[in-house]
Amino acid sequence: MEFIDEALLEYAIKKSSEESDLLKNLRKETHQKILHPRMLSSTIQGRFLSFISKLIKPKTILEIGTYTGYGSLCLSEGLGKTGKIHTIEINEELIAFQNQFFNKSNKRDQIHQHIGDALTVIKKMKKQFDIVFLDADKSNYINYLKLIVPKLKKDGILISDNVLWSGKVLAKPEKNDIDTKVLQKFNTILKNHPQLETILLPIRDGLSLSRKI
Repeated sequence: MEFIDEALLEYAIKKSSEESDLLKNLRKETHQKILHPRMLSSTIQGRFLSFISKLIKPKTILEIGTYTGYGSLCLSEGLGKTGKIHTIEINEELIAFQNQFFNKSNKRDQIHQHIGDALTVIKKMKKQFDIVFLDADKSNYINYLKLIVPKLKKDGILISDNVLWSGKVLAKPEKNDIDTKVLQKFNTILKNHPQLETILLPIRDGLSLSRKI
């Protein structure tokens, strides 16, 4: 769901820096070959992730939910030569598709893929991160947050995707709508978290930026 007029969004994209040819091809092939291409980050969102990464110049990034690797490549644009991005995907069938594009990137050796349940993988990680991008199953967002905050460096940034959930967060959810219930609670937790300073941006389906203080 987009929250601004389509023509204005197109204007914003045209007046922003362009994505690389590699990312354009990844986007095209995702729509041609992969189920649920709507899960792909939008062009403007991808440029936003790249911009934030380039500002922070992270040494370590954690991405929770790789999908076809578009966000991974956008975030990797801000990595220095020794920087690393660790990205977690539960769907093993997507790994070969990701690698088609990771292997063409000049950041290939800096991208570390982890396969499996993200909660289990994160618990085993001993690293501290400058940026965490959360874009996985919404029902576990609060569980992820509990694991993320201790692993986020001071002044590190947590970017949480889909926090407006097609506008569903504004209404009382259906009885069995767990995702909306969790996201409503998650947004409130971010707002009131004593270790985080948060701004929620209506970019695409909603992005929250939370800085660890």
